[in-house]
Amino acid sequence: MEPTNLEIAATMASMRERGIGIIYGRWLIEGAPRVLLIDTKTAYGYMDEWKTDLWNISSIPSPPNDDETNETIVFGYLVAWFLGEFVCHEKNKAVIAHFHEWLAGVALPLTRKRRIDVTTIFTTHATLLGRYLCAGSVDFYNNLQLFDVDAEAGKRGIYHRYCIERAAAHSCDVFTTVSHITAFESEHLLKRKPDGVLPNGLNVTKFSAVHEFQNLHQQAKEKIHDFVRGHFYGHYDFEPDNTLYVFTAGRYEFRNKGVDMFIESLARLNHRLKNAGSKMTVVAFIIMPAQTTSLTVEALKGQAVLKSLRDTTAVIEQSIGRRLFERSLKWHDGEPMPDEKELISSQDRVLLRRRLFAMKRSGLPPIVTHNMINDHDDPILNQIRRVQLFNHPSDRVKVVFHPEFLNSANPVLPLDYDDFVRGCHMGIFASYYEPWGYTPAECTVMGVPSITTNLSGFGCYMEELIENSSDYGIYIVDRRTKGVDDSVNQLTSHLFDFCGKSRRQRINQRNRTERLSDLLDWKRMGMEYVKARQLALRRVYASSFTGTEEEEEDFIPGVEQKISRPFSVPGSPRDRSGMMTPGDFASLQEGREGLSTEDYVAWKLPDEEDPDEYPFPLTLRTKQPATDNAVMEAALNGS
Repeated sequence: MEPTNLEIAATMASMRERGIGIIYGRWLIEGAPRVLLIDTKTAYGYMDEWKTDLWNISSIPSPPNDDETNETIVFGYLVAWFLGEFVCHEKNKAVIAHFHEWLAGVALPLTRKRRIDVTTIFTTHATLLGRYLCAGSVDFYNNLQLFDVDAEAGKRGIYHRYCIERAAAHSCDVFTTVSHITAFESEHLLKRKPDGVLPNGLNVTKFSAVHEFQNLHQQAKEKIHDFVRGHFYGHYDFEPDNTLYVFTAGRYEFRNKGVDMFIESLARLNHRLKNAGSKMTVVAFIIMPAQTTSLTVEALKGQAVLKSLRDTTAVIEQSIGRRLFERSLKWHDGEPMPDEKELISSQDRVLLRRRLFAMKRSGLPPIVTHNMINDHDDPILNQIRRVQLFNHPSDRVKVVFHPEFLNSANPVLPLDYDDFVRGCHMGIFASYYEPWGYTPAECTVMGVPSITTNLSGFGCYMEELIENSSDYGIYIVDRRTKGVDDSVNQLTSHLFDFCGKSRRQRINQRNRTERLSDLLDWKRMGMEYVKARQLALRRVYASSFTGTEEEEEDFIPGVEQKISRPFSVPGSPRDRSGMMTPGDFASLQEGREGLSTEDYVAWKLPDEEDPDEYPFPLTLRTKQPATDNAVMEAALNGS
């Protein structure tokens, strides 16, 4: 496939003449966007020359044994090469290049040094040093101003990568992050205050189920029921109707993802449920990829035992039905009604007894579904051992660690991740370092309540946007101002309160949660990208726009409106008016650059299908604009 754009075609031809492999095509996803693929291996002959040049122009070192950095440098020089060639052919239109993450950032100092006529935007989704520091059990957010960033990066062997990231942040025309919490972090670690926030969105249409999402929850939950029946065979003494499924998922970052806090809160929840005499059972799933060899024999045996029992009972059920039918045909007035003793044959009893004996189990149900490599060193398993959550029959909280991502071909838990989320009752993401957090956002658009923290971008966004977010199924744990023990207790209380909800209350809450999905739609989040590009163009081509620099304001204003709590609990708000977009929430301020939001501010949450007797309006709270520092503190403190 060849490009229809003559300038791109000429640029590709020029690079191909120099031996660079480059392909133009369509990405096979919804919308079929146009893409360029550059084969970096065809340029490895230039690597040493380019690494020397990078040192000369920006003093960025590049160790010879770091393959990832080598690939980053080659890719960056190829991108700068492409942009330089392209603007030589494109004489009429302004060119905007948007770079994401340090891996794409080498081209930024190159375009600045070479004075390539390109408008540039750089978005960091997390900082390298921030991720390393948080994983190392430091009090990160209270000491941001105190870190010697060069020394800390050097101690962790990432100084050269940190230099690339910092150079990218300082070389771009507009610097952005995905959340306010990361903006604050970037200001201190990368030494440049971001110009705006570009929140991550979701393709809400992909997850939309409209009136069917409760049915989809029921269908997926039944498949999880089947897994639980097999996994806990021999000790399955809890009722499905009194069972809640909660989960956490993501990359295996034990502390950053809050798995340590999650497991500790499960132990405390188990204690509280026992003391309260609750009949509710909580099955907690941990879905995080780790090093494994295979599924355990016990996990496979459990599903085999379940299938065998189901097949046997189906055969017996069919034979009982046939005998009951025949016996009923021969029934006469005055004779006794058909009796179960004559309906169940001795052969059926023997067959059933064999299946029941096969379900005997000497040990406890397993914690993990796979054979782990070095399970004695695994942080998750060691934490579970420490709090003694061993799936004992008396435990009200059961734990299942599935150290692989889910897919429908899994012989033990045959569900894709999206379907698994729909089948659960709550997602728990007690992250300590989470610049945005797609997992709770995905829960929201699928109508699944979630617990997040005020140290995640998503948590700060929802807390800032929604008044009493817990009424909408978004529970936020304070990890910013509270100590670890207090945060764990708060998380435990959220879980305990959720266990006390009736089925009707949970359904109502799911309805409210699902109706927040429009807040996360790319159709609205994407407006921030439009404004970022306008800002970049204004900075580079200021003479082409009206207005002066003195008209600019600070980039992160206060939230002017908040969605109030539902008027009826556990009911839901019905009538909506005058809602807001993420653009009103923060990011690039319209007043600063003379931008307009008239075409996208007036949106409404979707109407609920069954109206209440009284149409409670969803009122909005007005707040005074805040200063930079006040807003940043508010984002961090969750206020």
